[in-house]
Amino acid sequence: MSRKGLSLATIALAALLVCGCDDVNTNLKAPTYKTGINPENISMSAFKEQFPNQYETYMWNNRDKEMTVYKGSIPYHKNDNVDPLPVGYKYAQPYLKNLWLGYPFMYEYNETRGHTRAIEDFVNIDRINRYAEKGGLPATCWNCKTPKMMDWVREYGDQFWSKDVNSFRAPDKVSETQNSISCATCHDPATMELRLYSVPLQDWLKRSGRDWSKISRNEKRSLVCAQCHVEYYFTAKGNGPAAKPVFPWDNGLNPEDMYQYYKTHGPKNADGQEGPFVDFVHAASKTPCIKMQHPDYEMWSDGPHGSAGVACADCHMPYMRQGGQKFSSHWMTSPLKDPELRACRQCHYDKTPEYLKGRVLYIQSRTYAQLLKAEEASVRAHEAIRQAMLWDGPKSPDYDKLMAEAREINRKGQLFWDYVSAENGVGFHNPTKALDTLMTSMECSQKAVELAEAATNYGISPIMAKDIKELVPPILKMSRKLQQDREFLDKNPWTSILPTLPEAPQVWFGQDYKPAGAQESAAAR
Repeated sequence: MSRKGLSLATIALAALLVCGCDDVNTNLKAPTYKTGINPENISMSAFKEQFPNQYETYMWNNRDKEMTVYKGSIPYHKNDNVDPLPVGYKYAQPYLKNLWLGYPFMYEYNETRGHTRAIEDFVNIDRINRYAEKGGLPATCWNCKTPKMMDWVREYGDQFWSKDVNSFRAPDKVSETQNSISCATCHDPATMELRLYSVPLQDWLKRSGRDWSKISRNEKRSLVCAQCHVEYYFTAKGNGPAAKPVFPWDNGLNPEDMYQYYKTHGPKNADGQEGPFVDFVHAASKTPCIKMQHPDYEMWSDGPHGSAGVACADCHMPYMRQGGQKFSSHWMTSPLKDPELRACRQCHYDKTPEYLKGRVLYIQSRTYAQLLKAEEASVRAHEAIRQAMLWDGPKSPDYDKLMAEAREINRKGQLFWDYVSAENGVGFHNPTKALDTLMTSMECSQKAVELAEAATNYGISPIMAKDIKELVPPILKMSRKLQQDREFLDKNPWTSILPTLPEAPQVWFGQDYKPAGAQESAAAR
């Protein structure tokens, strides 16, 4: 099928899923409350007595064995489709660690378990260095883990962001259970009105000339999710407060808009001009890469549901009835986990749950298949550039120019792949954009291969004709501890590129800091 035909077919499919949603009430009135709760109270248990139904369903987020076909709340490694749950899952992406080679994401990248587990999972992720007192990442990383951010920003201002992440890790700084993403993240405790705690979203609204008090409640029911379910980056030193989070939306919310945005906003050169923004330089190809986060809001915004005025909360926090009361479920999860698909059938009341689930899986299965193809194409592009760097035969007179072009188009291809990969809907939030973005990614990656081959006068072409899995085996296991082992690193042509980390004992165990000396003393006793 042609690209145009594919897009039309996807649009037609999407239309089936949104009929009946074009008359969504966007002028909802929220009940008013005078809770008596201190406006600065961010403990989740403070809301339990007055809002028992919401609190009970919020605690359902602790269910960590709930799966849909492509997603779930089990913290499996998202690259490992060899081991079964809970370690890996069959719908995994085996080349994730390859594509983030040289960046902390290569150590560990797991499926999320939900809002109640945000701090617990964060302090146990291998991306934060658990072998040293300092974590090696900025305090910005706390931004989407806890409403405690409001206290920290009030106390430290813009000096907060560049502090070491581990400065706020201990239990006397933040409570793993009480201060996770919860009621105070989205509600004013005194009135329960929707509010923003997120500095980058507040900044974006100011840049856009928008006043939170004048935004409709229906839009707010998505914007509170957009505090975190978005792409963002950390401000480069010299461009403002160091490591402060920013939403790259000035050109728009689509991947091309962000690609153009990231051509600047990096460190300034000697002339004071901003260079390209770079999250990391890929260890194999030396390509300056962007690591996309989770652009759920951006993907949804111009998709069939976002365009129809269906808010995030309509699908992920549907209304329930219990004890004669109607309230929003606070189990923020996939509608597919409800066998009756009641969230979907608020609009699609004329369809059976089986039909609707089939439509969702139809979209997701096709997106997932194309996602794996785009992923392999991106790996091939990195390898072509690496092979061209190693090539010692005849080269094109334009070798340097062609290699620079190859890295730039490779950077774009990976950004477009990651826009879909990091997004949580597996294509469903916007089927047309997901497939179009993946197609662009593959086109860019193929162009990068062609440029690298041309740079070597096609000397590397026989090498690049090989099957990608033979040429570049997926890196299924990688961790900070394994990077301390040279023998392990040398088993894969890509991990062999990495430097060996110095041997070091683990000193952070979740929120607890236990220096090596203290551990040894305890063991001796």
